[in-house]
Amino acid sequence: MNHRAVCAVIIGNEVLTAKVVEANGAHLIRRLRERGIELNSVHMVRDEIDDLVEILAACRRKTKFIITSGGVGPTHDDVTVRAVALTLQRPVVRLPEMEARIRSYYGERPVPVEALRMAEGPEGSTLIPCGDLRFPVLECDGVFMLPGVPQLFKVQLEAVLAQLPGTPGVLRQLYLSVGEADIAAALDGVARAWPHVAFGSYPTWGEGTDHRVRLTIEHASGEVVDGAVAALEAALGSSIIRKD
Repeated sequence: MNHRAVCAVIIGNEVLTAKVVEANGAHLIRRLRERGIELNSVHMVRDEIDDLVEILAACRRKTKFIITSGGVGPTHDDVTVRAVALTLQRPVVRLPEMEARIRSYYGERPVPVEALRMAEGPEGSTLIPCGDLRFPVLECDGVFMLPGVPQLFKVQLEAVLAQLPGTPGVLRQLYLSVGEADIAAALDGVARAWPHVAFGSYPTWGEGTDHRVRLTIEHASGEVVDGAVAALEAALGSSIIRKD
């Protein structure tokens, strides 16, 4: 198990049937990268407990942390809490603080029984405050259960990121006038000489582009990145159009 990495699970029939455009996954990937938090994998799964438990169990074998999106509301298809509880082999219990928050939200109005489903969590759950939102993040044993509504997801995600280990890296990019086949041997040689640096090669096509390949060079140390970039510049020479 990787004790510093994250698996992400996007939950909802509406996502897999294109009833809504999924936005949380892309935002999560970007924010994890910006914080230097390793992402192991992203999964999309239906609102089916058995399917969700299977995915969660697989993620638990790989990473210490899981971030879920969706399935924490009051309706019949909100099954995330039950699935997480089954995965962790814990009972679902009523969380007094969440119940108090929900009752406060309704004030003098009667509280629907269904609304109190949102006060449930796996036994041993903790609540993480998040900004000005009325409701905190529900967490249990490294599984963070976030809502699927993008506006809420984004706010709650920031509270989760503060709990996770990460070191932002240094990224440089080179833009080339030749194709991947033309630079593959040189890139392979530099990558072997700098084994701890993450190199990426991304070809582009179509009109309106001023380059054929974009190379990325990434490492936690800016000094190391500078050394790897210098090695690439020596190997690729005039094929480099620009860099940033």
